Order: sequence, then structure tokens, then C-alpha cells
Amino acid sequence: MLVGRKYRVAFTAEQVDLSHLIGDACRAVWNTGLEQRREYRRGGAFMNYVQQSAELTQAKMEFRWLAQAPSHCLQQTLMDLDRACRDHGTFRVQWRSQRRWVPSFRFPDGRGIRVERLSRRWGRAKLPKLGWVRFRFSRPLDGDVRSATISRDGDVWFVSFLVDDETCTPEKHASTSAVGVDRGVVVAIACSDNTLRDRQFATPGEDERYRRLQKRLMRQRRNSANRSKTRVAMRRLKRRERNRRKDFAAYSADQLATRYGMVVIENLCVRNMTRSARGSVAEPGTGVAQKSGLNRAILDKGWHIFELALRNVARRTGCHIVKVPPAYTSQRCSQCGAVDPKSRESQAEFRCTACGYHEHADINAAKNILAGGQSVTACGDLQPMGGSMKQEPAPPRGASAPTRLWRVEIPS
Repeated sequence: MLVGRKYRVAFTAEQVDLSHLIGDACRAVWNTGLEQRREYRRGGAFMNYVQQSAELTQAKMEFRWLAQAPSHCLQQTLMDLDRACRDHGTFRVQWRSQRRWVPSFRFPDGRGIRVERLSRRWGRAKLPKLGWVRFRFSRPLDGDVRSATISRDGDVWFVSFLVDDETCTPEKHASTSAVGVDRGVVVAIACSDNTLRDRQFATPGEDERYRRLQKRLMRQRRNSANRSKTRVAMRRLKRRERNRRKDFAAYSADQLATRYGMVVIENLCVRNMTRSARGSVAEPGTGVAQKSGLNRAILDKGWHIFELALRNVARRTGCHIVKVPPAYTSQRCSQCGAVDPKSRESQAEFRCTACGYHEHADINAAKNILAGGQSVTACGDLQPMGGSMKQEPAPPRGASAPTRLWRVEIPS
């Protein structure tokens, strides 16, 4: 099984300059290759990786700065461009802007990469052109290195190793129980076992500091040194917030995929749900502020990050991920099945107008999602779980039925 290991790098001044040069070379190769492909498409012809790789060899002989970058990194950039054009179309692939694109390049040949441990906290890796690179050995590799990727986040550099740990996905999960998961904007994750999982990713003080930095950024002159320092400080705050969000998603996904053999979630396209507010409203100029706030709330809770983390953990545990249509899951009563928008009294309260059933709105939606997943899998056996789900799944071994609503707060 291929897994990723990411570490923080301690570059020297020469290695920082060389990394910037390699990143700029890869960005130039990407933009030049994309423009070449678009010109060929306008003329009714095609350009593939083989032709561009041959022209790259000639370009390195003419431009000295291009020859200073490792050949494998430039060729890998052309491979990534070829795959992006095949998957999304030549005219839908975006340019790599100098201001918005994060410097990143990959060493695809793992045989030329050596990793050594220096102490309990530090290690080093030998990369082409860069030489020995020191990094924080925060976790063991546990496998053979296939490739390495250097990336920058603000003023910090990272190295990511693609490792083959020689493990396989289990044929079946240790448990046959199932759980439904509802993702919300007030509470990040609500489960059908009467648990709510949420965490504050940014403190009020950090939000206030970020707003002050935004105001300072608007008053500073473009391309100035002070403006660059302000942008670095803003990225540092956002990186801290992203790390907390990823940690919460990974922790919650590990708890669910380890305890339950089947996890049912809604089939949501987060990219379409968080499109630009100005292009998603019926009439221009109406509802833009409300849609923008909804987009920020969805992205802040990390719906897509949680789904990716859940699928990643399912590879190790054998958990089966089932997606169900999200229609009417928040308006349907989990007891009698009646659908009425008036049953949801508020964001957190659900009271059925037909039978009077009262429940937390997100918990009720999670139970409807679980019922939908059971109806989907009732037509046949679940091979990853090794058994039929035609009957109602039993609770986990050793666990008693919940008697009250409780909230799981992930420590900061």
C-alpha cells in the first residue's frame, strides 16, 4: 500500500535558493508546455509528452538556468501536465501564476533517494542537486521510498515521501456494525450513534489578528518588503488553521473507520456547492452575501477533507464507505418516515409534525443517512465486510445503547 509521509525541512540558504530556482523552472515548463498544447489544439493538431520531452532536452541546451534544475523534476512536470490535459481538457487546465502557485517539485526516482536517521528527532535525505537535506524525523517511514516531493507553505519547506509499506487492505472488517454520518455547518460531524464531533479551528484572537493583517496588507505598497512580511504572517495563521482541520478530520475518520465496518455518508459534490457566489444565484446582486457565508462555513468544516481522510483509513481497516443521495435527509423523520420542511424547527431542533418525534436535527439526518445506506446494501452482500447487511446491524461488541446525547470535543 502506498502511503505518504510529510516532514518539515531545515534547508540551508543555498538549498533555499536552489529550491526556488527549481520551482520556477518547473512553473516555466508547465506554462510553456500548456501554451504549446493550446496552440496545437487551435490548429487542429495534438501534442503529447514524448514530443515535449524531446524539445525539453533541446531547451536545456539553450537556456542555462533551465539546465540547473534536475531533469527528472522537469520531466515529471510534463507528465503531470499531460495527465491533467487528458483528464480535464487542454483549455481547462489552469496556469501556474508566480504569486498564487505554491512552489513544488517532485523527484520520481526513489532509487536515487537515501534516507538516514541522525538522532531521535532529526534525519536527513539525499536528493538530486540538493544534496543532503535535514528534516524533522517526526514519524518513521516504515517502508521503501518511491518518490519525494519538495513543497513550500509560507516561509516553511516540507518534504513528502511516497512510501510502500507492503501492507494490503483487509478482506473484511473486524466489526459488522454500521454508522451514518451527517456533515453540517454548525457541527462538523454528526453520527447516528448520537455523537457530535466538532472543533474550533481558529481562536477569536487569531481571527482578529488575521483581520488586522488584512487591513495592513491593503495599506502597503505592492511588491514591497513589508507587504511580503505581512503575507507570510497571514499564511502562518492559515497554515495553523489548516493543520488543526486536517488533524480533526484524520482523528474522526480513524475513530469511525476503526470502530464500524460500514460508514454511510451523503453523496455531496463540495466543489459545486462552494462555487462563486456571484455565479450561483438566480438573479445578479441577490443572495450573494448569504451564499458567500455558506461557502465559507462549508469550507471551514472541511467536508471534503474528512471524506478523503475516511477513505484513507478505510484502506487499512477494510471499512466499507457507502454514499447515498442527500435529498430530504434533514426533513425526513427517522421514526415514521414523514417528510415535512416544517419539522425542522431550527438548525439544531427537529420535531416531527406527524408523530411528534423530537431529536437533534443533525442526529436525525444521520439516522436517515444510515437507513439509506442499509437500503442500498440490502440487495446483496458486502464483500469487504464479509457478510450480508439485510438485517439491522448490531452495535459494536462491548458497547451499550446510548441513552443521552453527548458531544465529542477534540482537544486543541
